[in-house]
Amino acid sequence: MTSDTTQTDPVTEETERLRELITGARFVLFDFDGPICRLFAGYSAEEIARELVEWLERQGLLWLLTDDEKVHPDPQVVLLAVNQRHPGSDLVAELEEMLTQQELRAVPTAQPTAYADPLIRTWTALGARLAVTTNNSARTVAEYLAVRGTAECFAPHIYGRTRELHQQKPDPYHLNRALQAMGAASGTALMIGDAPSDLRAAEQAGVPFLGYARDEDRANLLRDAGAEVVVRSLEAVLRTLRGHV
Repeated sequence: MTSDTTQTDPVTEETERLRELITGARFVLFDFDGPICRLFAGYSAEEIARELVEWLERQGLLWLLTDDEKVHPDPQVVLLAVNQRHPGSDLVAELEEMLTQQELRAVPTAQPTAYADPLIRTWTALGARLAVTTNNSARTVAEYLAVRGTAECFAPHIYGRTRELHQQKPDPYHLNRALQAMGAASGTALMIGDAPSDLRAAEQAGVPFLGYARDEDRANLLRDAGAEVVVRSLEAVLRTLRGHV
């Protein structure tokens, strides 16, 4: 009996922490790419990053990137690297717009995260106020939500990448904008994110954090970063929310 109890205690403890996070949330801040959808499910981020690098090469500006940055599979890394060397420049503005256009191209093939849509609608029906706080373009988020028919659950609270790239998560800028606009105390909110940068932003904003990870490697990254509650499926969140109606 002792062995069985020891084995199940961690699951019970995390389930209880999940319940506390959910029942205490009056305002819910969603990251976009991950908790709401896989934006690049059909149009890979690696391909977009390569296109940005090739564009820099055609401009004779490949020297702005390190060898690692030239082959990085994340277009955000390419954009931030150029901004680090030429902050606020016209070059950065052009690259940011290029990335936004590529994100918009990815919307039609984006894959909804399982249970995200019913979770969003259920939380809204229960009176919670929702926002998106993301490093993707707000235009991309708005387009995707319109396609899914969930835009009204968030509007007008979509806070995404601007040309002031130092405001990207892990900086809490987008979270603080959302809290201020909704008149929310940080302790009454909940951030749902899938990356350590989401966790760091939530910590700096004083917002409780729930990690979402679609595989165990990502779950371990979040736990190693300090996330106390991580779910592999939003079904657990939806089930807990419905269980406390």
